[in-house]
Amino acid sequence: MHNIGFLTRKAAELRLAALETALCGKKGHIPPAYSWADVATALFYGGVLRLRPEEPRWEGRDRFILSKGHACLTLYAALADRGFFPPEELSRFAGAGSLLPGHPDTEIPGIEACSGSLGHGLGLGTGMALAGRLDKAPWRVFVVLGDGECNEGSIWEAAMLAGHQKLHNLVAIVDRNRLGATDFTDNYLTLEPLSERFRAFGWEAVDTDGHDISGLIETLTRARDREQGKPFAIIAHTTKGKGVPFMENSPLWHHRMPKGDEITTAREILRARIAELA
Repeated sequence: MHNIGFLTRKAAELRLAALETALCGKKGHIPPAYSWADVATALFYGGVLRLRPEEPRWEGRDRFILSKGHACLTLYAALADRGFFPPEELSRFAGAGSLLPGHPDTEIPGIEACSGSLGHGLGLGTGMALAGRLDKAPWRVFVVLGDGECNEGSIWEAAMLAGHQKLHNLVAIVDRNRLGATDFTDNYLTLEPLSERFRAFGWEAVDTDGHDISGLIETLTRARDREQGKPFAIIAHTTKGKGVPFMENSPLWHHRMPKGDEITTAREILRARIAELA
């Protein structure tokens, strides 16, 4: 059994680290990083991803792609905490000569693909999964997608190929926070019924609470451990900005950086949550 108290605290710590990283760099996408922080906790701390931080290019590792690369603050915080690179690198985020740019880059230990040009992650993951199957490799491929990027045709081209190839070693997690960069996703294009659309493309698909870490671990582990069948899509229903109430579910906060009292309030909320779970 997983220690849910520990994992919940870890998610709060990742959110605080993401905030401090953005403040150091004076840039970053904080609410998009927060919506998938519990998914990241399940993946990186819940025994889902098979990784060796001391050996980032270990051949047997599971491959992870953050297709919504603008949400990299959480990924960087997790990789630093797991030991892929020194935590001090977070304080140099987006600076001259920094290891950590504003979007994931393969020069960073633990990063499998450059991302942030939206719509590409699932195609990359599909190619990796197909290569893994051809090589009879045991590793799996996990891709976190933004729901906004699911408007792009390249996502569905990849989904169609993955379904046709029956890539059971591919797991897609859609961060379904219902917000794009400037507005709610349903005001751009209607995505629903999203899980049924994946099924129509030959996937197994489930809807789940994207902030229920225990449930996420159970679903992700079940998806990982299948030895045959279809690719697996998890529609993780989340809240953009989760963890800091004044950022939550607001179209105003995609790019915006907190200032003044907002910084103080956000820190106090996250630190109080961490202390509560200690």
